[in-house]
Amino acid sequence: MTDNHIEVAAARQQPSQDAEASAALERAQTLLGRMTSAEKIGQLHQVNGGYSELEQQIRDGNVGSVINEVRMDTLNELQRIACEESRLGIPLLIGRDVIHGFRTIFPIPLGQAAAWDTQLIETCARVAAIEAASVGVNWTFAPMLDVSRDPRWGRIAESLSEDPYLCSHLGAAMVRGFQGDDLSQPGAIAACAKHFAGYGAVEGGIDYNTTNIPEIELRSTYLPSFKAALDAGAVTVMASFTDLNGVPATANEFLMQQVLRKEWGFGGFVVSDWDSIVQLSVHGLTANDAESALAAFDSGINMDMNSGVYSRNLGAALAAGAISETQLDAMVEPILATKFRLGLFENAYCDPASFPAAVNHDHRELAKQAAMKSCVLLKNANNTLPLLRETITSLAVIGPLADDGYEQLGTWVFDGDAADSITALAALQTALAPAITIHSARGVENTRSHNTDGFDAAIEAARQADSVVMFVGEEAILSGEAHCRADINLPGAQVQLIEAISELGKPLTLVIMAGRPLTLSNVIDKVDAILYAWHPGTMAGPAIADLLFGVSAPSAKLPVTFPRVVGQIPIYYGHKNTGKPPSHDTITSMEAIDNRAPQTSLGMSAFYLDAGFTPLFPFGFGLSYSRFEYRDLSLSAATLLPTDEIKVQVTLQNTGPCAAEEIVQLYIRDLVASVTRPVKELKGFQKHYLQSGASIRVEFSLSRSDLMFCNRHMEWVTEPGDFRVWVGGCSDTEMSADFRLEA
Repeated sequence: MTDNHIEVAAARQQPSQDAEASAALERAQTLLGRMTSAEKIGQLHQVNGGYSELEQQIRDGNVGSVINEVRMDTLNELQRIACEESRLGIPLLIGRDVIHGFRTIFPIPLGQAAAWDTQLIETCARVAAIEAASVGVNWTFAPMLDVSRDPRWGRIAESLSEDPYLCSHLGAAMVRGFQGDDLSQPGAIAACAKHFAGYGAVEGGIDYNTTNIPEIELRSTYLPSFKAALDAGAVTVMASFTDLNGVPATANEFLMQQVLRKEWGFGGFVVSDWDSIVQLSVHGLTANDAESALAAFDSGINMDMNSGVYSRNLGAALAAGAISETQLDAMVEPILATKFRLGLFENAYCDPASFPAAVNHDHRELAKQAAMKSCVLLKNANNTLPLLRETITSLAVIGPLADDGYEQLGTWVFDGDAADSITALAALQTALAPAITIHSARGVENTRSHNTDGFDAAIEAARQADSVVMFVGEEAILSGEAHCRADINLPGAQVQLIEAISELGKPLTLVIMAGRPLTLSNVIDKVDAILYAWHPGTMAGPAIADLLFGVSAPSAKLPVTFPRVVGQIPIYYGHKNTGKPPSHDTITSMEAIDNRAPQTSLGMSAFYLDAGFTPLFPFGFGLSYSRFEYRDLSLSAATLLPTDEIKVQVTLQNTGPCAAEEIVQLYIRDLVASVTRPVKELKGFQKHYLQSGASIRVEFSLSRSDLMFCNRHMEWVTEPGDFRVWVGGCSDTEMSADFRLEA
């Protein structure tokens, strides 16, 4: 990247940031001494842009933050009113959902996670921050750190993994990208770790549904990614919509006080989700808005997003003695400190001349690289891919997502423009003309359509071609918040279209664009190759074209498990062994049961009669156009002492025909512990680019801290005992070695 606006600094949470935070806190405390109670309550109030009385409310000191306004001139005027016409001149926090890009749209977070590349994610977040800051936004509601193991949930599109280790590392990288090393520098915006906590475990994969998570599981699986984001410097946190074990997160003192502030020492502030404070009474926790405001305030929710419930009720609560001035000061202080850290008191205005143009060449190139590195090759029978220019004269490009610049952007995109998108069809036409003729047809109008009127044109296009590429999946609106699906097969008539094209016998590649893992058992045997592109963003077309024709080789690996059928959900690699684990000798189909079989437990193990126990594609899986061989796994010692490290080494060789990148993964298992442990846990990953025939000795280090777990007393501990370690290219790798941890 040549644009110095998107360089990522190497420094990480330097001591100077602690000094900066302390200085901001001192300034906040001084300012608090000059504020009236009404002005303090105003700082807890976030208002949606376009509110009819907004300007006067700001002038009166009754607004601390504005959300969903991105017109630069308007934001500069609102900041002018706040800084020059309010009594104390306190600037505004300007919030916006900048989830996977602002104007330049990158792959959805789940797609970015498939790259397993912290530097890439950090740089994408840096560009998103710069583009958002260029219009006056100074606060984003990202990253989403909810570990998710249910692809029915629409918001899995925003998730970074089913795995707490991967989610932690990628989430921390995103925080660093948004915030940089100094929040007061141009282009830095405040990150918000959301949704605290357990949102990804909603029952049935239904958004906003209840979550019931034992505390040991909460601490082991769902909290580590938030701790990692705070350790990376995230200055704000968002509470989850959902209830957790009977107490909505928006009023959950265990989460907000015990864990976040007492155990972790978080000094930033917590914002509610949209209207979630007033929804406490809908949950049935409170009787009215006044009770809801008190419940959220007492739990530690500093800022009310949109509802106005604090603004309407906290003054009366203060007058009645239900809350104290000291409590109010404690709630306002971190909000003011964040504004000081952002440098807003020195300069709250946006100067577009300080920023590069949005969607510029470098930003597009980054978006292309992110899209290429996020596409997972799931199947490639008979080396169907890459397509070879010298062997084909015509190509059929079929499907509703081949030429749709809007749908390829994905969910929760508010500021991206479909006019900036380059579609796959457009990119292929540019890359292949005039040597290769392209025959194109939609087949179906959109991914949900059951109308088959377009089938004939699609079949004719395929019949004329040497090879067929079909772009199918789900539209952007079918995933994301409140867009959950009970049936996660390809929707509409797309399966029938695939079947019809398959009958022609032409080499058939599926490029799937989707916001979640889909169940593909009903089509996988009908196609030769599958490239899973997620929703890849602005530069989807050039990225996919390069992959299809071998300009680049796929390197992505799955950050989530793909089920065979929806009935297997939840299915994830880091499950417990149980007392009756299944094996590959287990009966895996009802048809295998003898007629009039006696009533037995059929193998006495944990599996489905009609779906077995294995996924369609496991966590960490992804093919390449090359082949990688792992051999000679070795450990530097058979015993790990408390202050030592064990070096884990393996030889990685590219034995295939082309240069390619491999994501090497390290897993462990604690074989005997005081609580049952997962069958495998990711504890390291590295990316290595090797020329054909080249090899490298890959090394990981394991220390005592890597072996810690949450015990039955909710303590993070290590216990002496035996461990197994695996290294390979997927979670189902079998090459392993054992070592012992000594006390």
